Amino acid sequence: MRTLDAEQARLMRAHAQGISGLRGTSVPDVMDRAFAVQAQDASAAALGLRARAVDLTAGAVDRAANVERSVVRNWFMRGTLYLVSAADLHWLTALLGPVFLKLSARRYRELGLDDDALARAERLITSALAAEGPLTRAELAERLAGAGLDTRGQVPFHLVRRCALLGQICHGPTKDDGEATFVLLDDWLPAGGGPALDVESAAVELARRYLAAHAPAALEDFTTWSGLPAAMTRRAWRTLESATESVACDVAGQRCALPAERIAETAEPALDVRLLPAYDNYLVGYRTRALSVAKSYERQVWPGGGQIRPTVMVDGLACATWSKQNRGRSVALTPFGELTDEVLAGVAAEEADIARFLGTGMVGPTESSDLRAN
Repeated sequence: MRTLDAEQARLMRAHAQGISGLRGTSVPDVMDRAFAVQAQDASAAALGLRARAVDLTAGAVDRAANVERSVVRNWFMRGTLYLVSAADLHWLTALLGPVFLKLSARRYRELGLDDDALARAERLITSALAAEGPLTRAELAERLAGAGLDTRGQVPFHLVRRCALLGQICHGPTKDDGEATFVLLDDWLPAGGGPALDVESAAVELARRYLAAHAPAALEDFTTWSGLPAAMTRRAWRTLESATESVACDVAGQRCALPAERIAETAEPALDVRLLPAYDNYLVGYRTRALSVAKSYERQVWPGGGQIRPTVMVDGLACATWSKQNRGRSVALTPFGELTDEVLAGVAAEEADIARFLGTGMVGPTESSDLRAN
């Protein structure tokens, strides 16, 4: 069994996620490597694509999602929002949807939504979208309220999400003000596509895709990331092992796995600086944060309340958090310690690239506050 120290494992993970080494050249190119991009914040998801690509623009991301429809935002792993390739949407929904619908049953009861109310809401939502096209959640809530359904609090969110988990609807075009809309899935992606897989085969495919984008990783990492039942993830993991598609390795005393073709791979430190957005999937893809964020700085990245702050990564290791300033024209840092000139130069290059990506323009070097600590 190959043994990897923490640095080598982290470098290999960073390469697999596309946040160190070669960058992609397009949205599909990045998605092929990363598989899924955390997207509870749509603008952060776009910046996550930028961090993994060269010369990508916000316009190109918008075209991929809203015009070409090659990527789709919806509820997937852990029942949370991700951006995935359109070709993966159907089999992912068929695998994950029933799991999170079952887990949501208690919440539906707490909200006073019995089976009749859920079925009625589903009919109302799909009928409204069929008749009127893309609608926002607020607009769907108005239609539900107009039909006499209780739409207080989190009810509209759960009713819309339920329809998505059932494979009825998905996120559609984003409005000019950035608000999300919803559409009938069969209208938005009428050709379907993607592999037709039974549940067990789909779980194996998910494990395969997870490893390709996150290895070296452990079974516990895959279970945490996917949200699937442990028995199902264990069977999928063992299937990859028995088919010799993955091989075991030791990472700091933990049994992990690598795709078989990567068993001899090595990675060298390169001072590769990337500014990752809030909620980036590199930081939610594993059960623990030990390899990506030093324990003494965890609270600065995860301050509580479900927040994950934007981070500065050097070869996959966090050295600071950051925030946009001047409407995206510069960034401000909160470093964990003194940053070298090489790292600061990398931050400046990333700052300029974010401004280019957003089309905001960059402030002059004498005005920029990007390298000053908050």
